[in-house]
Amino acid sequence: MRPEHLSLYTRPGTPTLHPDGTWAVVALTRTDVEDDSYRTALWRQDLPSGAPRPFTHGSNDSEPVISPDGQWLAFVRAVEGGKPQLAVMATGGGEPRLLTDHPTGISGRPVFSPDSKRIAYTARVPEAGRYGTDEKVGPGAEPPRHITTFTYRNDGVGFYGDRPQHVFVIDVPATPDPTADLPSADSGSDPKNSGETGTDGAQGTTVPGRLATAEVEPVQVTSAAQDHRSPVWTPDGSGLLVLRGVHDALVPELVHHDAAGTSAERVLDVGPGNVGAVLFDDADDGAVWLLRADLGDDDMDFIGRSEALYRGRWDGTAITDLEGLTDPVTESLGGTVFLAVDGGVLLTRERRGTTELVRWADGELTPVFDGAAEVTGADTSDDGALILFAATAVDSVGDLWLVESERPARVSDLSARLRTEAGVLAPVELETTSDDGYPVHGWVVTPSGPGPHPVLLLIHGGPHAQYTPTFFDEVQVYASAGYAVVFCNPRGSSGYGQEHGRAITGGFGDRDTADVLAFLDAALAADPTLDADRVGVLGGSYGGYLTAWLTTRTDRFVAAIVERGFLDPVSFEGSSDIGWFFGRRYLGDDPTAVAAQSPMAHLDKVRTPTLVIHSEQDWRCPVEQGQRWYVGLKRRGVDTELLLFPGEGHELSRSGQPKHRIARFEHILAWWAKHLPVSGETGQ
Repeated sequence: MRPEHLSLYTRPGTPTLHPDGTWAVVALTRTDVEDDSYRTALWRQDLPSGAPRPFTHGSNDSEPVISPDGQWLAFVRAVEGGKPQLAVMATGGGEPRLLTDHPTGISGRPVFSPDSKRIAYTARVPEAGRYGTDEKVGPGAEPPRHITTFTYRNDGVGFYGDRPQHVFVIDVPATPDPTADLPSADSGSDPKNSGETGTDGAQGTTVPGRLATAEVEPVQVTSAAQDHRSPVWTPDGSGLLVLRGVHDALVPELVHHDAAGTSAERVLDVGPGNVGAVLFDDADDGAVWLLRADLGDDDMDFIGRSEALYRGRWDGTAITDLEGLTDPVTESLGGTVFLAVDGGVLLTRERRGTTELVRWADGELTPVFDGAAEVTGADTSDDGALILFAATAVDSVGDLWLVESERPARVSDLSARLRTEAGVLAPVELETTSDDGYPVHGWVVTPSGPGPHPVLLLIHGGPHAQYTPTFFDEVQVYASAGYAVVFCNPRGSSGYGQEHGRAITGGFGDRDTADVLAFLDAALAADPTLDADRVGVLGGSYGGYLTAWLTTRTDRFVAAIVERGFLDPVSFEGSSDIGWFFGRRYLGDDPTAVAAQSPMAHLDKVRTPTLVIHSEQDWRCPVEQGQRWYVGLKRRGVDTELLLFPGEGHELSRSGQPKHRIARFEHILAWWAKHLPVSGETGQ
């Protein structure tokens, strides 16, 4: 795979099944390198077989949901140059109709009421005069932000205290209207069509949320000046359960609102800990399911914690009789899927580098789909007899799979062209032991040819995250360029139980360092085609931390790449969106102990040539972290370069502008060609 092969990526979103089980709709996202954008459209997938075919023709249609009665499809549409808005169309055909015109757009997946007559969704409500709500006031002329909390901005979102996210409810139009034409892709002159703020003709005042059609009007349900998310309809359709953020806290509140209009919230007592998701059981009118994580006595101990499944009863005003059903110490539940099925739930579980789809029923967790895959979204019939899900695989960046009996079958092949033109190098699983006998699990991808191959040690971020053996552009690009790629899940990673995730608390750079070096040595020993004398190291975020840390401890690496790194916990505390709690919880409060775990405090020991990569709008690991690492190395005479990406945040390598992602790969390969040439000759 070469960097330009990113243009062949097509990824499925979460599918939505029609109630009759014969077809589904899924959003497919294609990387458009020429236009430097991502194109997302809705496609119809006939079941159990049949090739996907276009269902809508917008260039940015996503988050499809079919109503319980099967008559309507709701989705999110962003016309060219506009903000994402709520749209609906009849499943039998006709033109989609935009229902909203929120000035900053809507977010997340819309949710139909049980009777299919209303839709709940979330949208940010900006203060007057901010974020373009007054065309006379540009970003630089907005009033100052008066901040009194730790939490006021987030990577990828920006400042949000002055535009809290609220829950809205809107009626579904009574009948399909095939005469309600959508604007063309290049339309943008009409504010109702462009997604920009509308104005009242008589008064000339801004009207946030102005509709594109006068048939229906949205009602703002929530009003507290906090972020609200994940609305869930109560079984009778009279109310909504909503997760509401709490300032300067990791644990949201679960609140109940009347869905008929703006209403006072009722905070529900569901015990201590973080509620990740809530779900009503359609087959049992009083049953409710929760995913909840125990964050310790102060609700701040997030390290290594996984969610557990709970079941309770809903009496119309409260959740009672909560019962824990799974063990969060051994099971890593939560994530991309949480669906009720007859007698239980479907959910995802991280396990040894994979994300499985599992079913809880009769007191047991049973895999529905496991192996070398990562499940990213699913839908199911009410009885669970039919399950359609999206998942990555070793040879696919994402496809649809159908479960009708015991064996899942792949029903799409979205990566066929990518495999044909770029090829796939399969990872080989390896497990070894660290210096204290602890098991370390991971994979090695070896390029074609006899070798000896230069080696790259790749380290993931998080640290509570995991590498998977599925198709990964980083691994494929480097291996296709002639490098053996070694990657593993050291202590601190997710998917191996709670104690594995918590093992590096107060000891960054200790057990994790021992694990990745032990795995590297085992990989080198296991394959004589790997050149043990020519090894580079690279990683991003926490992986950037551990890469930098390794270069303060050893000179064995020919060169390094430190990307979006967590490099100085002291300045991180005041500059990162999570800095107010992350470093203190992981590294501790004692200045001496923090310095002992800080790469910046040991910068003078680095001699390894280092490329520093950072994004200018990164608020997770702010750009000052990378800039200071670069300047510190350069002052000390270390061979170093700095690569900065304008307009990008922390997610550059995964979802940045396509041309930036390609440029990033090209610079990385040029760096390795200079310091670690595949030929073995000295780079120029």
